[in-house]
Amino acid sequence: MTLASLPRHQGGADGLARLLGQALLAGRWRPGETFPRERDLCEHFAVSRNQVRNALATLVALGLIERTAGRGSVVCEIDEWHLLDPLVSAWMSDIETPDAQLLREIFAFRHSAEPAVARLAAQAAEAEDLERLEVAYRGMRRTAGRPEASAQHAEHDVAFHTAIYRASHNLVWRQMGHLLRPSIVALIQRSQAHLQPHPDGLEDSLVRHGRLLEAIRGRDADAAEAAAADVLRRTAVDLGIVADAASRPATVPVAEPNAKERSA
Repeated sequence: MTLASLPRHQGGADGLARLLGQALLAGRWRPGETFPRERDLCEHFAVSRNQVRNALATLVALGLIERTAGRGSVVCEIDEWHLLDPLVSAWMSDIETPDAQLLREIFAFRHSAEPAVARLAAQAAEAEDLERLEVAYRGMRRTAGRPEASAQHAEHDVAFHTAIYRASHNLVWRQMGHLLRPSIVALIQRSQAHLQPHPDGLEDSLVRHGRLLEAIRGRDADAAEAAAADVLRRTAVDLGIVADAASRPATVPVAEPNAKERSA
């Protein structure tokens, strides 16, 4: 990947670090590849060497690149990237298409973590937690299948999942929910791009989310854990991680609205 495809930047060393960091997170340079030289960065962006060095120092501190005397800069392996650093999380939230391997790694973490978080949510959710989940789910249903509302649909989907972390009432998981939000956004945006043209897949996703809501609302920890895993299996299908046939469960009814939902 050359620098020619990158736009000019504004904002000093911080802005340059953001631009280059987002390019790395989007997979423009692969792990192990040589990163552009200081001189080339200076020429392309028309900035001082001091500004470039400060930007590169930020990328090094975040584990994105490694600088070695005589070798220059090399892109680090993804497992060295500080993905939960607030700065990296903020950069990820503005990337239209994150690196495919990065998405798979994030999904793998969510697949191992969220069922356990859903179990905790079923045990600890309070009235306001259930309200947040129900509002998010109603929003998903209201905007489903409407291309002009795809952004709002994704926002409701993100709100649903982050509400589960919050409903766990575990300090670490609640904080993790904040840190993971940009990653959840990236996964949902990618999966929604696949689902929007396919009403059957979209309805299937809504059914799975509805079953998860019902399990948490019914304080059924086992069912919540299983339902969360089922939701993520749908995401795996949409991301192309597993085949559709291997993931599709038996047909289940959509969660019935409670009294508050019927009166809304």
